[in-house]
Amino acid sequence: MEKNEIKNRHIILIVWIILLIFRFKLFVNAALLFINYIGLVFSDSKIAINVLNFPLIDVLIGLLIFISVPVFIFFIRKKFDVTNLKISFSSVIVILLLFAFFFAPYITNENPDFQKDIGVTKLLPPFSSVKVLHLNKPALEILSRYDQFKAVEKKVVKQSFDEFLIFADSIKTGNPVIYYQNGTSHKINLNRVVSIKNRPVIESKFYLLGSDEFGRDIFTRLVYSARVSLLVGLGSVIISLLLGLSLGFLSGFLGGWVDISLNRVTEMFLAFPIIFLIILIIALFGNSLLAVIIVLGFSGWMSLFKIVRGEVVSIKNKDFFISAQMIGLSKKQLLFNEVLPVIFASVIVNAVFQFGNVILAEAALSYLGLGTGSNYPSWGAMIEAGQQYLTKAWWMIFFPGVILILALLTANNIGRKLNKFYNPQID
Repeated sequence: MEKNEIKNRHIILIVWIILLIFRFKLFVNAALLFINYIGLVFSDSKIAINVLNFPLIDVLIGLLIFISVPVFIFFIRKKFDVTNLKISFSSVIVILLLFAFFFAPYITNENPDFQKDIGVTKLLPPFSSVKVLHLNKPALEILSRYDQFKAVEKKVVKQSFDEFLIFADSIKTGNPVIYYQNGTSHKINLNRVVSIKNRPVIESKFYLLGSDEFGRDIFTRLVYSARVSLLVGLGSVIISLLLGLSLGFLSGFLGGWVDISLNRVTEMFLAFPIIFLIILIIALFGNSLLAVIIVLGFSGWMSLFKIVRGEVVSIKNKDFFISAQMIGLSKKQLLFNEVLPVIFASVIVNAVFQFGNVILAEAALSYLGLGTGSNYPSWGAMIEAGQQYLTKAWWMIFFPGVILILALLTANNIGRKLNKFYNPQID
């Protein structure tokens, strides 16, 4: 490979460096948070366990993974060809989605549900900005390791509401400070706002991709939605793989009434429009992230079952398989040692295509209001919300729609390339 060729590992490092430069202060605060938490563990382990929550764990794990990225690339640079491949459209999308999955709190240091002063922040077009005033917070007396930890945590882990922020269209300095929201003026005493040399500190809140009907940042919600889609896709594919592999092996290996029964069940699932079954189950048992993963996983195993069963039927009478049985290998060992290496290519290609199908199914369920619920942002739910404001806020439906299409195209493109790689005779 020529020296001037761009490789996947270079793109990973470029994204890593960009993220480090633009979020350096945040990474420093996260490192301080980690140090303070370790100190809290040694000083009072019970309190350390009680303060753990998902946003905090998310930030700390993201920091550790971020530190590990260059080390990992350095050690695998010569062992695995995957990081040495030339850059392509699919690999760029995959890298960006993976960064969104692992480093969402660092890509955008904002809660995806954050909303404040909706009259000012709602339905802002891309590249908009509003003025921000910071109100003085009560003095926090640092008395213990726990107080130090909570003080740093507030800088890193963002909440969905902040009573000490004021968003305004414009601000006139002086005493009192006058700020305007939707053409209405409001006055606030200078000593109530953060100020330097009797001048209020005025910052700008930038909306890269605009805001939605509740004033929430579209870019932030897209990043966190990528996490949901990838998690649902991965979890569902794992369930489908386990079901398809195990049931397909049992059907092909045992034959008889087991084979007939499993084939009839599979054909029943294939004949029935599976999306209606998914909607029915979620409507009956409720929608949550775990429920969506399980339902989509249990609804996507049929194609893999057919592949595995067909391969097992074709190889179970071959010499190498009979020899493996004669030496006493268990069914599990036969599956993993004798069958899986033969069908590995077909399984991987099927899993990649299934991953794309699951992402689309999750988006469709969220669009119908039957997805992961209101606790998690979703591309499908964002598209549904934007549909109501199509004439006034095109960006609400455009950006999640484009991201969803790119993710689906990437999954299908990778699947086709893998299929062609393992089956060179296919044009």
